[in-house]
Amino acid sequence: MTRHSPELTPGSAAAILPDVTEARADARLTAERDLYRGLFALAGAEDPRPLLEEALRRVVAAVGARQGYLALGEPGAPRFLLAHACDPDEVDAVLSRGIVREALARGETISTAVAHEDPRFASRRSVAAGRLAAVMCAPIAGAGAVYVAERPAPGPFSEADRRLLEDFARAVAPWADRLGEAGPDPTAPWRAQLQGADALAGRSEALADVLRGVALVAPLDVTVLLLGPSGAGKTELARTIHASSRRARGPFIELNCAALPDTLVESELFGAEKGAHSAADRRVEGKVEAAAGGTLFLDEIGELPLPSQAKLLQFLQSRRYFRLGGTKPLEADVRIVAATNAALEEAVAARTFREDLYWRLAVLPVRLPGLDARRADIAPIAGALLDRAVKRHGLPRARLSPSAVAALAAADWPGNVRQLANVVEAGLIRAQGAAQVEPAHLFPGASTAAEAATFAGATRAFQRRLLLEALGEAGWNVTEAARRLDLARSHLYELIRAFELRRP
Repeated sequence: MTRHSPELTPGSAAAILPDVTEARADARLTAERDLYRGLFALAGAEDPRPLLEEALRRVVAAVGARQGYLALGEPGAPRFLLAHACDPDEVDAVLSRGIVREALARGETISTAVAHEDPRFASRRSVAAGRLAAVMCAPIAGAGAVYVAERPAPGPFSEADRRLLEDFARAVAPWADRLGEAGPDPTAPWRAQLQGADALAGRSEALADVLRGVALVAPLDVTVLLLGPSGAGKTELARTIHASSRRARGPFIELNCAALPDTLVESELFGAEKGAHSAADRRVEGKVEAAAGGTLFLDEIGELPLPSQAKLLQFLQSRRYFRLGGTKPLEADVRIVAATNAALEEAVAARTFREDLYWRLAVLPVRLPGLDARRADIAPIAGALLDRAVKRHGLPRARLSPSAVAALAAADWPGNVRQLANVVEAGLIRAQGAAQVEPAHLFPGASTAAEAATFAGATRAFQRRLLLEALGEAGWNVTEAARRLDLARSHLYELIRAFELRRP
């Protein structure tokens, strides 16, 4: 039987189209009404996660998108994540972290009709690979973003869609802190076993591995060698080891082996009798004696002169030492924690560091990676550093703006926590009188937050490409690649881990 479509005359079309338009309008009003009801329910929820899943589904439907994504934290390592109509392993195919970072850096909603043809985003790898079309992303105040993508019909999302997505982001914002903590914290089991670990901010898996190692060695009265780049926080790690040990009530004494001339290192370490050298106008107490019953932290141990290395080795073996110029052996019950950013294996091979001392120190080494390898920790570390700077200078309580958090998370930190602390402190001082610390206070040389983040991203891309080229030319011989790049081999290994490089 043949079916005939009814004939559409101009009059009959006019009669049908208003009904269709009204139906669509009614459907949108229903979707919006259901969404706002859900958001009201969210305000009184004991556990917001199930309601958020439903609210995300409704906002995706209300704006006419196909897929949605909500994340709190750094886009590359979110602390809390929801995805609608998209499996977790498919998120990368529909999500542009570059667009998310730009929305966070600007502190405003980003919308585009065809992302892969938009000059702002077309060069981004994820946009080009997924040929992303309609995308809209709204920041969630200082915490994350909500992102919707793909429309059944061509064209951009409307202004009404934008307002609805921004309303959703505002409704989620009060829950951000709680939701960010909702997922399991991989550092929590190890923090529970340690004292003073709160000084080491962050929730990354990399930091959890470090704290697990610290929890293992802290109660044992063994020598510990801390490895990692300069400024990563090895001193705080040493303090945590001391505070979590049986020597916690004893002194914690520090000595930077690189900060003293060779002629004074031995005197600083072991003390000196009166007249033993020109500055010894009286008996000088050494750091070993001062640390008796506690912990002696030797920073930059790789800079210790060879003669002093021999005497340190003797002390580690016998717990006996001589003051400079002294003839009477002395004893001290001291635990040694040493730290270095140098590749001690290379120093041993070059005969600038004693091999027997190296093995005495490296009983249970703990490696603390730089911020490049734990980028998810940058935002919480920056917040902790800001609070310390506020207290130290007696300034009014301040906070980092959403765009400032995004710019910090996107930037590179070759000086690690030490460099980050300087930038945050300077930004706080520049921001006096302002409502909050903005990217312009942190990066005064960049005209916009997006420019700071984009420049940092471009720098990271260049560094990654340079590393891959050098490794490829050297046949993935790390020693040869490090020589070509004029880097320490240990630093190159850290960069390989940080950029997650893999040999083809």
